[in-house]
Order: sequence, then C-alpha cells, then structure tokens
Amino acid sequence: MVERTRSRLLAAAAVTALIVFSGASPDAGAAGRIICWKDASGKIVGCGDRVPPEYQENATKELDSRGITRKTTETVEEAQRRRAQEQELARQRAEESRRLAEQQRRDHALLATYTSEQEIDVRRDRELEQVEAQIKQLDVALKNANERRADLEMRREIAEKDENLADRLPALKKDLESTAAEQRRLQQRIANREKDMIAIRARFDKQKQRFRMLTGGASTSADPAKPY
Repeated sequence: MVERTRSRLLAAAAVTALIVFSGASPDAGAAGRIICWKDASGKIVGCGDRVPPEYQENATKELDSRGITRKTTETVEEAQRRRAQEQELARQRAEESRRLAEQQRRDHALLATYTSEQEIDVRRDRELEQVEAQIKQLDVALKNANERRADLEMRREIAEKDENLADRLPALKKDLESTAAEQRRLQQRIANREKDMIAIRARFDKQKQRFRMLTGGASTSADPAKPY
C-alpha cells in the first residue's frame, strides 16, 4: 500500500513537472483535464489542456490532478490495426459457425440415410461396381485402339516399302495420329475412374467413422470436427 501511494505521488510529481515544462495552464490540471500526448514511439513528449495539431493522430493519455490515468486514446495506426484484428476475428467466428452448421446438416443427412454400417457398405459397393463396369468398357475400347494402331503401323511399314502404295502414306499417318490420341484419351479416362474408386472408398470410410461416433459405436480415429 505504501509503495502504491509512493508510486502515485511520484507519477503526479512527474506529470506536474512535465506540465510546467510544457507551459500547460495550472487551471487545466485543477479542472481535471490534463492530456499528455505521445510521439510515434509511444513516449510522452508533452502535457496540457489540448493536444497540439502535429500530435492529433498520436496516442494520448488523460490524467487527473493526482496523476492517475482516466482515459487513453489510440494512434490512427493502432486503431486501424485493432479494427482489422476485430474484423478478422469476426470473420473466423462466422466461418466456424457456418462450418458447424454444415456439419450438423451432414450429420442429419447421414442418420436419415443409413440405419447401420452395413447399409453404408452396400451403398459403397454399389457405386464401386458402377465405376468398375465403366473401367471394363474403357479397357475394351483401349484394347481395340491398340489393335487398330498395330494394324495401321504394319500397313504404314508396307506402304513405305512399296512405291505403288506410297500415295496411301498421308492417310495412314493421319489415322495413326488419331488412333494414338484416342489411346491417350482412353488411358486418361481409365486413370480417372481408378482415382474415383479410391475417392469413393475414402468417402464411405469417413461416413462409417462419423456414423459410429453419432450412434455411439466403436471408437475410431476420426476427427469429430471434420465433415465427411
């Protein structure tokens, strides 16, 4: 208590000295309006009954006649930084609220769609079968394209050796280019369908993990904060 009183007295003495040094009116201090202004580094550089024009955008501190701080203000930069932080915090809170609402919607849909993990497996297998059927069709098409290209290459080799068939070379080369492009397209489509199968398995695995959590089933490593 003694130390606190001593600190206040020292602060009051320092403010009084600064007021005298800066030429502030004693009446301003008596009226309880002692304003100290700071420089860009945050150091108090003067006190008085009003802030000089060149320090209007700087931080200030208002004290009573005993040197006790009654009010403070921010610099323009500090205010802008604080508002930016508040806006970012509000944005994060809104985003989290939307995420939780979306998770609740997904959970409701999951429980409304399935009554057991076995039903999830059945749905997964059905989707995988559809993709597998597409891959088989693409495999057949790719096999035909491979055979067509082999035939074209053989015919091109014959035409290159037989002068009587030289006029067929441009058409054969064009067919070869078209067939090669078709091979690449089919190979890419097959690769995409295989990726789809991986994604389907991963999606249904997450659904099963979430379903277990929501229904009190066996514990899993799923994160309850992550939507399926």
